[in-house]
Amino acid sequence: MSFEHLKSTPIDSLRVSVEAYRHRETGARHYHLAAQDANNAFLVAFPTVPQDSTGVAHILEHTSLCGSRRFPVRDPFFMMTRRSLNTFMNAFTSSDWTAYPFASQNRKDFDNLLRVYLDAVFFPRLERLDFAQEGHRVEFAEAEDPESDLVFKGVVYNEMKGAMSSPTTRLWHLLQSELFPTITYHYNSGGEPEEIPNLSYEQLKAFHARHYHPSNAVFMTYGNISPGEHQERIEEFALGQFDLLDANFDIPDERRYTAPVIAEGRYALDGEEDTHGKTHIVMGWLLGKSADLRTIIQAHLLSGVLLDNSASPLRQALETTTLGSAPSELCGLDDSTREASFVCGLEGSEPEQAEAVEALIMDVVREVAEKGVPQEMVESVLHQLELSQREIKGGHFPYGLRLMVNALSPALHGGDPATFLNIDPVLQELREAIQDPAFIQGLARKLLLDNPHRVRVVMSPDTDLSHRQAQAELQRLAEMKAALDEDAKQRVIEETRALKSRQMQKDDPGVLPKVGLEDVPPDMSIVAGNSQPVESVPTTWYGQGTNGLVYTQAVVDLPAFSEDLVDVLPWFCDCLTEVGCGERDYLAAQAWQASVSGGISADTSVRGTIDDTGHVRGLFVLAGKALTRNHEPLAEVLRTVFERARFDELARLRELMAQVRAQREMSVTDHGHVLAMTAAAAGVAPSGLLAHRWGGLLGLQRLKRLDDGLDDKSRLAAFAANLQSIRDRILDAPRQLLVVAEPDQREIVTRGLASRWGGLGPGGRTWEAFTAARPAGSVREAWATSTQVNFCARAYPTVPMQHPDAAALMVLGNFLTNGFLHRAVREQGGAYGAGAGYDSDTGGFRFFSYRDPRLGDTLSDFDRALAWLGEEAHEYRQLEEAILGVVSAIDRPDSPAGEAIKAFYGILHGRTPEQRRRFREKVLAVTLDDLRRVGEAWLDAEKASTAVVSDPKTLAVEAPKLDLEVRTL
Repeated sequence: MSFEHLKSTPIDSLRVSVEAYRHRETGARHYHLAAQDANNAFLVAFPTVPQDSTGVAHILEHTSLCGSRRFPVRDPFFMMTRRSLNTFMNAFTSSDWTAYPFASQNRKDFDNLLRVYLDAVFFPRLERLDFAQEGHRVEFAEAEDPESDLVFKGVVYNEMKGAMSSPTTRLWHLLQSELFPTITYHYNSGGEPEEIPNLSYEQLKAFHARHYHPSNAVFMTYGNISPGEHQERIEEFALGQFDLLDANFDIPDERRYTAPVIAEGRYALDGEEDTHGKTHIVMGWLLGKSADLRTIIQAHLLSGVLLDNSASPLRQALETTTLGSAPSELCGLDDSTREASFVCGLEGSEPEQAEAVEALIMDVVREVAEKGVPQEMVESVLHQLELSQREIKGGHFPYGLRLMVNALSPALHGGDPATFLNIDPVLQELREAIQDPAFIQGLARKLLLDNPHRVRVVMSPDTDLSHRQAQAELQRLAEMKAALDEDAKQRVIEETRALKSRQMQKDDPGVLPKVGLEDVPPDMSIVAGNSQPVESVPTTWYGQGTNGLVYTQAVVDLPAFSEDLVDVLPWFCDCLTEVGCGERDYLAAQAWQASVSGGISADTSVRGTIDDTGHVRGLFVLAGKALTRNHEPLAEVLRTVFERARFDELARLRELMAQVRAQREMSVTDHGHVLAMTAAAAGVAPSGLLAHRWGGLLGLQRLKRLDDGLDDKSRLAAFAANLQSIRDRILDAPRQLLVVAEPDQREIVTRGLASRWGGLGPGGRTWEAFTAARPAGSVREAWATSTQVNFCARAYPTVPMQHPDAAALMVLGNFLTNGFLHRAVREQGGAYGAGAGYDSDTGGFRFFSYRDPRLGDTLSDFDRALAWLGEEAHEYRQLEEAILGVVSAIDRPDSPAGEAIKAFYGILHGRTPEQRRRFREKVLAVTLDDLRRVGEAWLDAEKASTAVVSDPKTLAVEAPKLDLEVRTL
């Protein structure tokens, strides 16, 4: 045997067994999480500890996936995403490690992906042209004209320009650099845009040779494939070709400060002259080793006591102070680094308030250290830790991979992954320890009050920063050009030609393994529920393996609202679970929720019907989850909030809307492509227009207008009255319950629901159904914000899901993405991402780009994609790959609770199991002729809507050329 078995650790609470192995020859470690789950998962990870901010680890992650020894094609990673039934494929770079994970339910597919991944990381080609494409390069603005200006290009270069456009991201990196002044975390592992061009090709190759060796590697697997089978393949495809390497990438302890440190920074604020109330002030402490479970759980306990909810002392202080508008998004414990850190602070403040913010925070910490907190608050936080440990999450990131990633950092930092997955013994120790009232006081004193390794960071807006950065880049490029002789200029042109030629070459996909349509399961798995009313309230039950949790939701058919209340509805959802209820004020309500549940939330679900996207069904949802032992208190919380939420605490409403605004404003550049697509789809269908009004840029614009006026007491009172009106209308609408729990818990949960929801009735006595306004027509919008990159979108009105052409349109999205957009917009254009797809909720077909250096050329590429569809000859292979991608997404499993919830809401919106199966069958039957036909029939340029997100200066020049109306947030 090539691997020796070290130990096995059963973890009953997670229903897994962690088996540890060591490779005899190289010392590579393998942790297998044995579980009765067919969604098998794999990752290989390496410690990557950069000593600068050139992004070497990040660019290596990209370049490793551009061809390898056994698979010498230009783009095996993206080619495999099309030749696979994977449930997850990706690679990511953390601050001190790089991981390559995937998951699949299909055994043949799993083996295919394993071969490709192992070859990519251990035997990559790392060609210079791939480094130029993925990392950075210079080209002439006019590719063949050496007299034109030089420009920087590169996928990672533009990705990080986009990432560093986010104020929160800039703040986090600045804080990290100050908390860790001497070790690897001081640097931006993703790469600073100004530093990325300093990385050489030779440095990239040397970094791979040092770091990507089996002696440094950690392998993790999850699922029902035996560890021995994994190890045979790992040995055959990789490890059998290596010897032991004596390399040590252990990260040393950070040198500790003897006194607190103060730092300042700036972030770009474009298109606004008023910088009032836009400064971030945060404090960070360096704590103990993250690989010590007791140390880190104690830190989580203290963090939760201070910040868990609005009743927690530090969060309460940060939410109610007039020194800022909202708690910082960075608030909380970060245990991803070798030594953990605790962060708290404010956004929406002023630079001159820094001392006062620090005093506010330290006063709270001091009070906790001296007086402690109520015992029930500590027990509530322990309850949250237990619930978080037990919950099976899924979705796009499979449960098995979540467990593996949670265990990865301890494995790389010298801890025991099994110990970190099995926290129950440490939680039990803490339950005993907190019986001493001085325990929390001691933690607050030790970790924070008496800890001199403390940093205060003030990051202020700068309306000229973007201009200075752009000018510095132009100056740098001008100096580079001035240093080029004629031969050097010609080399730039020749390298540009060579890269373009490489990007256009057609590799033989036959060198890569694949699955085909013959490997697709004949049917899809859809869980079934059954109906049994609770008293007179209609109730749907799903018995699922939830690992001891119960999920309860009150579902209400949205009633008709006046247009002004329609705009208020998302803010009603934001506020409903954060205000007081019944006799409890909001502080008591928050404490109550935290003590018995894993959180409750309110939301809406509005989708176009399957046969007419001009009509919608709208639902209001009040949802909660709890450990099964708390099912009855959860039911009581939900009903009390549903019926008796209080909107009379006006100061609380003012705080909440300031927080919602701050969160939405900070998220624009991270979700720019989604916001651009939402804006474009607003011209397609009623549900698209609603999404733009509620969660899109139009909604943010209206939110800012509302928030600006709420300091006026009469407007605040009117807002509260609107919230009350919405709640009253919802109480009169038809309602039902959804319950997901362990099958053997149904009877006890039924009794609890009956005792709390009995007598409420089904509602709907005086009720008119919700309707949504139709769009006035297509849109052509350009939204201005602070960003160094662009986001482009175009949307076409097509057909509802029931239409015979819907399946072909769904496949067409993948077909255009794989065959044209990936090459034209990402590889050649330099955007971080691009794609197309059909949206069954709106009946729209949408194109998008993400973190894109271009605007007009990308929009032209969207048009060229359609020309490519109609004019080029296409292979069956391309069609098969597009169909596989759609079926893989349809069949992707969720968590047990997630599967039930998806099935339930699918039925309410007309997506019954029968309809979903018929649609899947139609997808599998799509032909190349179908793709050309639906493209010609439905993607009509005259009916298209276009939306982009960019910076004000770019839009001042480009928007008139593109006939786009500029709108500001």
